[in-house]
Amino acid sequence: MTDTAVAASTKRITYDDAVVRGFILFSVVWGIVGMLVGLLCAFQLAFPALNFDTSFLTFGRIRPLHTNAVIFALVGNMLFAGIYHSSQRLLKTRMASDLLSRVHLYGWQLIILGAALTLPLGITQSKEYAELEWWLDIMVALVWVAFAINYFWTLAVRNEKNLYVAIWFYIATIITIAVLYIVNNLAVPLDGMKSYGVFAGAQDALTQWWYGHNAVAFFLTTPILGIMYYYLPKAAERPVYSYRLSIIHFWALIFIYIWAGPHHLLYTALPDWAQSLGMLFSLMLWAPSWGGMLNGLLTLRGAWHKVRTDPVLKFFVAGVTFYGMATFEGPLLSIKSVSALGHYTDWIIGHVHGGALGWNGFMAAGLFYWLVPKLYGTKLHSSKLADVHFWLGTFGILIYIVSMWISGVTHGLMWRAENADGALEYRDWATIIDAVIPMYHLRALGGALYIVGWILMMWNLWKTVAGKKPVDAEAEVTVLEKVDAPSSVRLIFSRPVLLSFLGLVATLFLWRNNVIVAAVALAALVFICVLAWLRYQSAQREEFRWHDYIERRPLAFSVLVGLAIIAGGVVELLPGLLMTREVPMTDAGKVAVKPYTPLELEGRDVYVSEGCYVCHSQMIRPFLSEKKRYGDPSRIEESMWDHPFQWGSKRTGPDLARVGQKYGATWHYEHMLDPRRMSEGSIMPKYPWLLTDKIDPAKTKHKLKIMRALGVPYEKEEFELAEQKYREQAGVIVKELTDYGVDVDEDSKLVALIGYLLRLGKNEKPSTTIAAPAATNGERKGD
Repeated sequence: MTDTAVAASTKRITYDDAVVRGFILFSVVWGIVGMLVGLLCAFQLAFPALNFDTSFLTFGRIRPLHTNAVIFALVGNMLFAGIYHSSQRLLKTRMASDLLSRVHLYGWQLIILGAALTLPLGITQSKEYAELEWWLDIMVALVWVAFAINYFWTLAVRNEKNLYVAIWFYIATIITIAVLYIVNNLAVPLDGMKSYGVFAGAQDALTQWWYGHNAVAFFLTTPILGIMYYYLPKAAERPVYSYRLSIIHFWALIFIYIWAGPHHLLYTALPDWAQSLGMLFSLMLWAPSWGGMLNGLLTLRGAWHKVRTDPVLKFFVAGVTFYGMATFEGPLLSIKSVSALGHYTDWIIGHVHGGALGWNGFMAAGLFYWLVPKLYGTKLHSSKLADVHFWLGTFGILIYIVSMWISGVTHGLMWRAENADGALEYRDWATIIDAVIPMYHLRALGGALYIVGWILMMWNLWKTVAGKKPVDAEAEVTVLEKVDAPSSVRLIFSRPVLLSFLGLVATLFLWRNNVIVAAVALAALVFICVLAWLRYQSAQREEFRWHDYIERRPLAFSVLVGLAIIAGGVVELLPGLLMTREVPMTDAGKVAVKPYTPLELEGRDVYVSEGCYVCHSQMIRPFLSEKKRYGDPSRIEESMWDHPFQWGSKRTGPDLARVGQKYGATWHYEHMLDPRRMSEGSIMPKYPWLLTDKIDPAKTKHKLKIMRALGVPYEKEEFELAEQKYREQAGVIVKELTDYGVDVDEDSKLVALIGYLLRLGKNEKPSTTIAAPAATNGERKGD
């Protein structure tokens, strides 16, 4: 079948560049806000007094504000600007609906404003990159749907038959983020400011990092790669190096990325098969990630001399290089032995910021310097000032990430260091923190340099547009009336797709313990690969190849993208969703892991609200050094009633999984009001407001009802007794504190938090437990 476009006429169109200008403006402004909040966070770690003993400025509350502002406000608005601008040119049509474009533009800013108001107030779900509460999640979903409708509608009315590679990445972003965000944020609201996620414990951890890792992949990576594929060739005035490599890069990246989330949970209580799966696919990511990087850099062949004088190309080249560094380091950190050293340390912070500042930040700067002058029909005010920005940013990034590498490795080594007699050499946590304080000073310096560069860019762009009128570009395009090509249904069920599906099924059976089944699966996989090779050789002789066709059928392309990203999610998440949670019992017939009491449940919500999870983990890994420092390794059933899970991802402070076995109420009281009184050299903020902020125990029964609906085994009779039980347990803590010589109200948040902390680590061992993963990093096993 031939595939020809029948052109009936031409028309002149005016692109909607106003929405592009809007997204750029908000990206630049929100970006400086997010980075200044991050700089405050950096200084707070070096100088704890900068928490100001104020709830809404404390580190645990504003650190999520920083991450959300940088990810969703700076990068989000930047990628939307690039998508709206490049898509209209690539599709040769104006966006289908100006109204939906404005709903997207202003709706997204309302969401960011909502985040800026709620997160400092402690209104959070405590999930990494998904902290926003349920009503903001609904707003995100609605705005994203408006964006998706507008985009796919524009694809339907396009005047270009083939979808360019940048469009592929935009489609993958729109589809995947919708799936990830909705699934991870399924929750039951308590009221307007509080909800509880439907997943708990290990299942919640797996779902969260399926989302968290792929939010980085499909919000911070794939759309920026699309921008790279469009704007880097434009700036270099060279075609993309390899169209075939871009095909391999795209499909390999979106398929493999979705499986890699569990590498964030290595050596936790997560089942070992899930950890190994995450590590394996993370290592596989090296190939497509570096394929994309090389495709970008090799596009500059014959144009490298321009990099010396063109600041746009400087930023793009450095950005793509930082992408290569980050995508080398990520798989490296997913290797179990490396993760054992680096996880929970500042090494991870350095890795994340290398990608955020170098890849996302530099690509944003390059985009703005190239695009803003064109949107106002002028030239950039000062290329020299842009060069200064580049070098300030580069040195800032290098100082930042190198200081965090040093700090992270130092942490990892000191945590496990032992004396000749086998005792921990650095048992005092403050000693470990004190060793890296100079690195925290350098981190703040690096961040400050980067921010100065951003401010120079703001000034440069302002001078560029000052006094200039906005220009909406126009173009004469040929109207595309018809594309003669196989239908979307035929393409979805074509031989390449069916062979890929059969190959995936055969690969899954390779994991079976049955040797015969695995051997048959291997033989089938080899046979399928031979068929695929023969099909490929046959296609080389055809006038139009299979991928040419799906580039002309957006529906087929989108369905195949959806299937590629859903496969990994189903394999990872479905086993846990289908399992029935059973109450673990001890050999004596008692409940091993009891649900939280009303007081403990309220205290846990205080812990979440104050962002304690930002600095403390609740997951003891199966290493001898961690057993000596914290106690027995964590077991999977211990967090089975936790909505949400609190395993954590960073240890600025020690692990708290068994802290209830170590200290009493008076110690926690003093520690929360003045940490340095109990641990000299601590960098933890003070929490004086917890002493006066109140909880209404009469409302606790509503939380118990939601928990029961989510599967936590509360009896109905407990609902009406919730307030009584709350006051009884709180009274015990108040009496201990009164005997100590302090007066505390039993309904204060501090009492509830103490009650929760006293509970941690006091579960009994069930008669049957799920074994913790074996340690293979060279340390002796701790259990």
